[in-house]
Amino acid sequence: MNNVSDELIELQTRMAYQEDTITQLNNVVTQQDADIIQLQQQMRLLAKRIDELSFTQGDGSEEIANERPPHY
Repeated sequence: MNNVSDELIELQTRMAYQEDTITQLNNVVTQQDADIIQLQQQMRLLAKRIDELSFTQGDGSEEIANERPPHY
């Protein structure tokens, strides 16, 4: 009977460790998701700034060198 009790304790211990691991992994995935969202926003902002800079003249003036068509 003691053997069954030991096996039950072993299974409960393993389950507790697995639950802890799952919680830790979930925290990592949640943080990575937030990081990815932030990086995507930064990338969109940088792409927009690069796009805007490509349409201005190099002398620092605000005139548009290549004016976009109105449908953009």
